[in-house]
Amino acid sequence: MNENSQSLQCVMIPVSDRQLLLPNVSIAEVVDFDSTEAGTNTPDWLIGFLDWRGLKLPVISYDAANGGELIVPGDNRGRIIVLNTIGPAHQTSPFMAMITQGIPSQAHLEEDQLHKLDAETGPADLMQVEVDGEIAWIPDLEYLESMAAKVMV
Repeated sequence: MNENSQSLQCVMIPVSDRQLLLPNVSIAEVVDFDSTEAGTNTPDWLIGFLDWRGLKLPVISYDAANGGELIVPGDNRGRIIVLNTIGPAHQTSPFMAMITQGIPSQAHLEEDQLHKLDAETGPADLMQVEVDGEIAWIPDLEYLESMAAKVMV
């Protein structure tokens, strides 16, 4: 390995029709999915709320936030990832949550393993990348945070 190369610990996150790729540092915790109702008059992308460490976090469906269908995971499949926020509202809302369609997996990436692809993106996508022959999407966390901020209680 080249001593000048850069590596990054990442997590591959399965959602309904794709894998998301995020650096480990963006994830605070992965918890079991517990079905929770969003209530009435809520956005289509809101699964519900997660009580986590004394906070009530909105749980976002990435698929629905990206213009797709809201798919609630079946028994023992889904997880909820608690994400560290990075946007301007971080001081008041340091976390948000997102549903997965399976168990996230670790990935250790070297700089030369990641290639940006020229693909059309949805509103919740930052970009599409290729990771050692696999396609993944990097989500636009600031966009997701702005959505979560609209329903914070």
